[in-house]
Amino acid sequence: MSEAETSDAKLRRAVAAATAAIAERRDLSVVYANEAPQLVGTRIQLPQPARAPSAVEVAELRGAADSFAVRLRHHDEAMHAAGAPSGVEARLAFDACEQARVEALGSRELAGLARNIDSWNAHEVSAGGYDRAESREQAPLALGLRMVLREHLTGRTLPAGPRHIANLWRDYIEQHAGPRVAALGRTLDDQAAYGEAVRDVLRDLGLDDQPSIPKREDPKKDDKQDDPDDGDNDSGKDGDSEGEPTVFTSGSDASAGEVEGGAQPDSGSEMAGSGAEQPGGAQRPHWPDFAPLGHNEPPYRPFTEEFDETVDAAELADAEELARLRANLDQQLHQFQNIIGRLANRLQRLLLAKQVRSWAFDLDEGVIDSARLARIVANPDNPLSYKQEKETDFRDTVVTLLLDNSGSMRGRPITVAAMCADILGRTLERCGVKTEILGFTTRAWKGGHARDRWVAEGKTPNPGRLNDLRHVIYKNADEPLRRARRKLGLMLKEGLLKENIDGEALLWAHQRLLVRPEERRILMVISDGAPVDDSTLSANAGHYLDHHLRQVINWIETRSPVELVAIGIGHDVTRYYRRAVTIVDTEQLGGAMMDQLAQLFDEAPTAPGKRSKKRLH
Repeated sequence: MSEAETSDAKLRRAVAAATAAIAERRDLSVVYANEAPQLVGTRIQLPQPARAPSAVEVAELRGAADSFAVRLRHHDEAMHAAGAPSGVEARLAFDACEQARVEALGSRELAGLARNIDSWNAHEVSAGGYDRAESREQAPLALGLRMVLREHLTGRTLPAGPRHIANLWRDYIEQHAGPRVAALGRTLDDQAAYGEAVRDVLRDLGLDDQPSIPKREDPKKDDKQDDPDDGDNDSGKDGDSEGEPTVFTSGSDASAGEVEGGAQPDSGSEMAGSGAEQPGGAQRPHWPDFAPLGHNEPPYRPFTEEFDETVDAAELADAEELARLRANLDQQLHQFQNIIGRLANRLQRLLLAKQVRSWAFDLDEGVIDSARLARIVANPDNPLSYKQEKETDFRDTVVTLLLDNSGSMRGRPITVAAMCADILGRTLERCGVKTEILGFTTRAWKGGHARDRWVAEGKTPNPGRLNDLRHVIYKNADEPLRRARRKLGLMLKEGLLKENIDGEALLWAHQRLLVRPEERRILMVISDGAPVDDSTLSANAGHYLDHHLRQVINWIETRSPVELVAIGIGHDVTRYYRRAVTIVDTEQLGGAMMDQLAQLFDEAPTAPGKRSKKRLH
């Protein structure tokens, strides 16, 4: 074992041990994987450290671990869920304020932990691009509120990025809720009282118009049969509360990570489960609480999520079948290799050209220009000439391809989509742009276990979504395409393609992008029709899925840093998306994908409120 490897192993063990000690949890396990950090129950997933990490990288790693540890130690999820507001903006701000509380408690006890969390907060702000925000509209209120509270509750001077966000929002927060924010420090040790005080702050900020929830008594004094909301506080700490929001659905196989400290994770505990959390204020519910569809209709919701699954493509077929399906795809790919290959080469040249660095010459300072030293030899009176390298404006980028895996895509459309995903993934990988390939469908036709349960419970009116989701991960963003190559053939598998519930699939892919560290995040959706699920539409309003999809798209396009683009195959998606292309022939898909990405990389993102429409014939 090399010295670097030994140092790396020591760092992992030290972080795991320190995390368990801070959390005061013997059952804590720490997993290292090339995925975004998250907390599921008593298992913490942290980024795989570099072989020779810098001091800043070590501080960020320890800060992520410390943020999770203090949450496990000082946070009761059941109490948090019971007191949380229902609106999406209010819930995000409420979560951010709670994270500021637990981080303040930890920072008060340990100065080193406070510095680590400062480093992690700075990384979060930088990864989201918020350190370059020029106005409040470019930075979420929840993040600004969290940074203002961290400064107030700890008395610490924030790092540059978090301080910038706090400065953007400080005047607004103090103007509308200054006295209540100043009083939050008095309830820091009492989560229930703090939660009530935060609800008052949110009401002053215009985020929460619901009445305050009465303060809960000590659960030990309550009769559990009389108050079903009261339970053992430990259950909240274990992350098993039904009210806990899903923040991020990981596509990694947990067994691939290295586990340090504590008990080994339960093999039945999925990282994709609904208890995932991300440290800090970037927590988001599984689906936003959009407005109801009508006066007498409830907002969008699933009847149950128990039977939904997020699955790696390799788990849906054995190795032999994957090899056969991939061979079939390669055979189809051979027919279009030249056409799509030329388009891919054009996109590659564009991206590589944007990444080429240039030099400025004949400067008074910089690096000595050796090519001009001959002038000094010829005439010593000539001054030295310097040069400096110009920075490229090409930003670190990740692209997610979200493919409709519905039954209407069967045949040529899904084959062409798989081929284009394969070639586009290879092209972007050569250019240093990470690519994630995802698919969405359902586990059954016309409803599955969810519908069966609804029928057994008496067919209550307006039950919500009545099918079991199946979200498929064909390739993780951090996974080389050579490892995911065989899995792309799964799209050709008979029986995989069923119905499509686009709104929740879009949120799922969007949430995976939000936790990526890249500066620029692009989500490309490829679909051939509007969302359709017979079981859901027969028991709810006819526009139930369509209306939810429109709300999700509008939410992402107007309030998210993710750039959204859609390609419709024989279906006019321009009525849904601001940046959209409609093609009438599947053979045009490759060109449409390359053109859309070329435009995105070649120009600034479309300004909010403007709609980019284009139809290919």
